[in-house]
Amino acid sequence: MADIQNLLLFIGLSWILIVTPGPDLIYVLTKGISTGKKAGLISAFGVTLGIFVHTIFAALGLSVILRTSALAFMIVKVVGAGYLIYLGIRTLINKDELDLNKEKQTSTRKIFTQGLLSNTLNPKVALFFMAFLPQFIKTDGTEISPVPFLVLGSVFALFTMLFLATLGYFSGAVGHYLKTKESVSKWIKNISGSIMVLLGIRLAFLHQK
Repeated sequence: MADIQNLLLFIGLSWILIVTPGPDLIYVLTKGISTGKKAGLISAFGVTLGIFVHTIFAALGLSVILRTSALAFMIVKVVGAGYLIYLGIRTLINKDELDLNKEKQTSTRKIFTQGLLSNTLNPKVALFFMAFLPQFIKTDGTEISPVPFLVLGSVFALFTMLFLATLGYFSGAVGHYLKTKESVSKWIKNISGSIMVLLGIRLAFLHQK
Protein backbone atom coordinates (compact mmCIF):
# COMPACT_ATOMS: atom_id res chain seq x y z
CA MET A 1 0.00 0.00 0.00
CA ALA A 2 1.46 3.32 -1.05
CA ASP A 3 1.94 5.99 1.58
CA ILE A 4 3.34 9.50 1.87
CA GLN A 5 6.76 10.03 3.41
CA ASN A 6 8.98 13.03 4.25
CA LEU A 7 6.03 15.42 4.14
CA LEU A 8 7.96 18.29 5.75
CA LEU A 9 10.71 17.98 3.15
CA PHE A 10 8.07 17.95 0.42
CA ILE A 11 6.52 21.14 1.81
CA GLY A 12 9.90 22.89 2.03
CA LEU A 13 10.95 21.95 -1.50
CA SER A 14 7.51 22.86 -2.84
CA TRP A 15 7.76 26.42 -1.55
CA ILE A 16 11.23 26.81 -3.07
CA LEU A 17 9.91 25.66 -6.44
CA ILE A 18 6.75 27.77 -6.22
CA VAL A 19 8.56 31.07 -5.59
CA THR A 20 11.03 30.40 -8.42
CA PRO A 21 10.13 32.68 -11.38
CA GLY A 22 8.41 30.91 -14.26
CA PRO A 23 5.53 31.32 -16.76
CA ASP A 24 2.88 31.12 -14.03
CA LEU A 25 4.45 33.80 -11.86
CA ILE A 26 5.07 36.10 -14.83
CA TYR A 27 1.50 35.69 -16.08
CA VAL A 28 -0.10 36.45 -12.71
CA LEU A 29 2.24 39.38 -12.10
CA THR A 30 1.50 40.86 -15.52
CA LYS A 31 -2.27 40.52 -15.18
CA GLY A 32 -2.24 41.94 -11.67
CA ILE A 33 -0.24 45.02 -12.62
CA SER A 34 -2.04 45.70 -15.90
CA THR A 35 -5.64 44.86 -15.03
CA GLY A 36 -5.95 45.08 -11.26
CA LYS A 37 -6.28 43.04 -8.10
CA LYS A 38 -9.27 41.03 -9.27
CA ALA A 39 -7.51 39.98 -12.47
CA GLY A 40 -4.45 39.00 -10.48
CA LEU A 41 -6.54 36.76 -8.25
CA ILE A 42 -8.49 35.23 -11.14
CA SER A 43 -5.29 34.46 -13.06
CA ALA A 44 -3.87 32.78 -9.96
CA PHE A 45 -6.95 30.55 -9.70
CA GLY A 46 -6.63 29.61 -13.39
CA VAL A 47 -2.98 28.65 -13.00
CA THR A 48 -3.81 26.64 -9.88
CA LEU A 49 -6.52 24.68 -11.68
CA GLY A 50 -3.88 23.77 -14.26
CA ILE A 51 -1.85 22.22 -11.44
CA PHE A 52 -4.88 20.16 -10.40
CA VAL A 53 -5.15 18.95 -14.01
CA HIS A 54 -1.55 17.75 -13.94
CA THR A 55 -2.14 16.20 -10.52
CA ILE A 56 -5.00 14.12 -11.91
CA PHE A 57 -2.89 13.16 -14.92
CA ALA A 58 -0.07 12.03 -12.64
CA ALA A 59 -2.46 10.10 -10.38
CA LEU A 60 -4.02 8.28 -13.33
CA GLY A 61 -0.67 7.65 -14.97
CA LEU A 62 -1.49 9.72 -18.05
CA SER A 63 1.69 11.77 -17.64
CA VAL A 64 3.64 8.60 -18.38
CA ILE A 65 2.46 8.98 -21.97
CA LEU A 66 4.32 12.28 -22.25
CA ARG A 67 7.41 10.64 -20.82
CA THR A 68 7.33 7.60 -23.11
CA SER A 69 5.69 8.83 -26.30
CA ALA A 70 7.89 11.12 -28.37
CA LEU A 71 4.98 12.18 -30.59
CA ALA A 72 2.66 13.08 -27.69
CA PHE A 73 5.46 14.97 -25.97
CA MET A 74 6.31 16.88 -29.16
CA ILE A 75 2.69 17.86 -29.81
CA VAL A 76 2.07 19.17 -26.28
CA LYS A 77 5.47 20.89 -26.21
CA VAL A 78 4.92 22.72 -29.50
CA VAL A 79 1.38 23.80 -28.55
CA GLY A 80 2.49 24.96 -25.10
CA ALA A 81 5.54 26.81 -26.40
CA GLY A 82 3.49 28.44 -29.15
CA TYR A 83 0.90 29.62 -26.65
CA LEU A 84 3.51 31.19 -24.36
CA ILE A 85 5.20 32.91 -27.29
CA TYR A 86 1.80 34.16 -28.48
CA LEU A 87 1.04 35.67 -25.07
CA GLY A 88 4.47 37.28 -24.95
CA ILE A 89 4.29 38.77 -28.45
CA ARG A 90 0.77 40.05 -27.85
CA THR A 91 1.99 41.79 -24.71
CA LEU A 92 4.87 43.39 -26.63
CA ILE A 93 2.88 44.65 -29.61
CA ASN A 94 -0.46 45.46 -28.00
CA LYS A 95 -0.36 49.06 -26.80
CA ASP A 96 -3.29 48.47 -24.45
CA GLU A 97 -1.95 45.27 -22.90
CA LEU A 98 -0.20 47.10 -20.09
CA ASP A 99 -1.57 50.60 -20.50
CA LEU A 100 -2.17 51.40 -16.86
CA ASN A 101 -4.01 54.60 -17.66
CA LYS A 102 -6.96 52.80 -19.28
CA GLU A 103 -9.67 50.76 -17.62
CA LYS A 104 -9.53 47.14 -18.73
CA GLN A 105 -12.63 45.29 -19.97
CA THR A 106 -10.97 41.88 -20.22
CA SER A 107 -13.42 39.22 -19.06
CA THR A 108 -12.59 37.18 -15.99
CA ARG A 109 -13.31 34.04 -18.03
CA LYS A 110 -10.62 34.97 -20.56
CA ILE A 111 -8.07 35.72 -17.84
CA PHE A 112 -8.92 32.48 -16.04
CA THR A 113 -8.72 30.42 -19.26
CA GLN A 114 -5.37 31.89 -20.27
CA GLY A 115 -3.91 31.01 -16.87
CA LEU A 116 -5.33 27.49 -17.09
CA LEU A 117 -4.02 26.88 -20.61
CA SER A 118 -0.57 28.35 -19.95
CA ASN A 119 -0.08 25.71 -17.25
CA THR A 120 -1.98 22.75 -18.67
CA LEU A 121 -0.20 22.97 -22.04
CA ASN A 122 3.24 22.93 -20.43
CA PRO A 123 4.62 19.35 -20.61
CA LYS A 124 7.44 20.40 -18.31
CA VAL A 125 4.91 20.59 -15.48
CA ALA A 126 3.67 17.07 -16.23
CA LEU A 127 7.20 15.70 -16.29
CA PHE A 128 7.99 17.57 -13.09
CA PHE A 129 5.07 15.98 -11.28
CA MET A 130 6.02 12.50 -12.48
CA ALA A 131 9.59 13.02 -11.27
CA PHE A 132 8.90 14.98 -8.08
CA LEU A 133 5.85 13.39 -6.44
CA PRO A 134 6.99 9.72 -6.47
CA GLN A 135 10.01 10.64 -4.35
CA PHE A 136 7.64 11.22 -1.43
CA ILE A 137 5.56 8.10 -1.91
CA LYS A 138 6.65 4.77 -0.47
CA THR A 139 5.33 1.46 -1.68
CA ASP A 140 5.45 -2.16 -0.59
CA GLY A 141 6.11 -3.37 -4.10
CA THR A 142 2.47 -3.46 -5.17
CA GLU A 143 0.59 -1.16 -7.53
CA ILE A 144 0.69 2.47 -6.41
CA SER A 145 -2.62 4.01 -5.40
CA PRO A 146 -3.55 7.34 -7.01
CA VAL A 147 -4.50 8.77 -3.59
CA PRO A 148 -0.96 9.87 -2.53
CA PHE A 149 -0.51 11.64 -5.87
CA LEU A 150 -3.80 13.46 -5.38
CA VAL A 151 -2.93 14.44 -1.81
CA LEU A 152 0.58 15.72 -2.59
CA GLY A 153 -0.56 17.45 -5.78
CA SER A 154 -3.41 19.14 -3.91
CA VAL A 155 -1.02 20.36 -1.21
CA PHE A 156 1.31 21.74 -3.89
CA ALA A 157 -1.63 23.41 -5.66
CA LEU A 158 -2.87 24.94 -2.40
CA PHE A 159 0.53 26.48 -1.66
CA THR A 160 0.74 27.72 -5.24
CA MET A 161 -2.66 29.36 -5.00
CA LEU A 162 -1.76 31.09 -1.72
CA PHE A 163 1.45 32.48 -3.15
CA LEU A 164 0.14 33.49 -6.57
CA ALA A 165 -3.10 34.94 -5.19
CA THR A 166 -1.08 37.09 -2.80
CA LEU A 167 1.25 38.08 -5.63
CA GLY A 168 -1.68 38.90 -7.92
CA TYR A 169 -3.44 40.99 -5.29
CA PHE A 170 -0.43 43.08 -4.35
CA SER A 171 0.73 43.44 -7.96
CA GLY A 172 -2.72 44.89 -8.61
CA ALA A 173 -2.10 47.42 -5.87
CA VAL A 174 1.27 48.25 -7.43
CA GLY A 175 -0.41 48.76 -10.81
CA HIS A 176 -2.80 51.26 -9.25
CA TYR A 177 0.12 53.39 -8.08
CA LEU A 178 1.85 53.16 -11.45
CA LYS A 179 -1.06 54.56 -13.45
CA THR A 180 0.59 57.96 -13.73
CA LYS A 181 4.02 56.57 -14.65
CA GLU A 182 3.84 55.79 -18.37
CA SER A 183 7.55 55.02 -18.74
CA VAL A 184 7.36 52.43 -15.97
CA SER A 185 4.33 50.73 -17.52
CA LYS A 186 6.12 50.46 -20.88
CA TRP A 187 9.18 49.00 -19.16
CA ILE A 188 7.06 46.41 -17.37
CA LYS A 189 5.26 45.55 -20.62
CA ASN A 190 8.50 44.99 -22.52
CA ILE A 191 10.12 42.97 -19.76
CA SER A 192 7.06 40.79 -19.15
CA GLY A 193 6.45 40.14 -22.85
CA SER A 194 10.10 39.32 -23.49
CA ILE A 195 10.22 36.87 -20.59
CA MET A 196 7.11 35.08 -21.84
CA VAL A 197 8.63 34.74 -25.31
CA LEU A 198 11.93 33.47 -23.90
CA LEU A 199 10.13 30.95 -21.68
CA GLY A 200 8.20 29.74 -24.73
CA ILE A 201 11.42 29.36 -26.74
CA ARG A 202 13.02 27.52 -23.84
CA LEU A 203 10.03 25.17 -23.67
CA ALA A 204 10.27 24.56 -27.43
CA PHE A 205 13.80 23.21 -26.96
CA LEU A 206 12.87 21.08 -23.94
CA HIS A 207 14.10 17.50 -24.40
CA GLN A 208 12.12 14.44 -23.44
CA LYS A 209 13.79 12.47 -20.64
